[in-house]
Amino acid sequence: MILKPQDIVILLKLVAAEAHNWSYASLANELFMSVSEVHAGMKRAASARLLDAEKNTPRRDALEEFLVHGVKYAFPPERGEITRGMPTGYAAPCLSDKLFQAEEFPPVWPYPEGQAKGYSFLPLYKSVPKAAAKDEKLYELLALLDAIRDGRARERDLAAKAIHSHLTRSKW
Repeated sequence: MILKPQDIVILLKLVAAEAHNWSYASLANELFMSVSEVHAGMKRAASARLLDAEKNTPRRDALEEFLVHGVKYAFPPERGEITRGMPTGYAAPCLSDKLFQAEEFPPVWPYPEGQAKGYSFLPLYKSVPKAAAKDEKLYELLALLDAIRDGRARERDLAAKAIHSHLTRSKW
């Protein structure tokens, strides 16, 4: 069974939620996915040993290793034209104050309600901007992951440390 990009989004939502009081329907609603997509994603994540199938919780050590070392190869970034959207990677609020970038246009997820103008950086899943707009922790995790997927060495290092902090800070 092969992981799909949305499986990572589901796992990061579980990390952001920090609790067990969720259902497939609530995850689907919050991620703007179908219940069957969430269920299939959880099955694939468990098969890839990124999710504990008995507890339905992310295996944080394995997830961190995959996020830091594997995602950029499994799901390489796709850049596009200048568009309106939500800042991601180094331009997201969680990293923008720590990094100075001289690049004229920052990476943004295409999103009509976004307030930033930059080059299109396709998110892991089409509903990511909508879901991230409603969940600050999820937004931060996904933006950090984009910094790892497409950032320079310093950006990747800062993002990896921040993801480590997120994954070790909250306990199940």
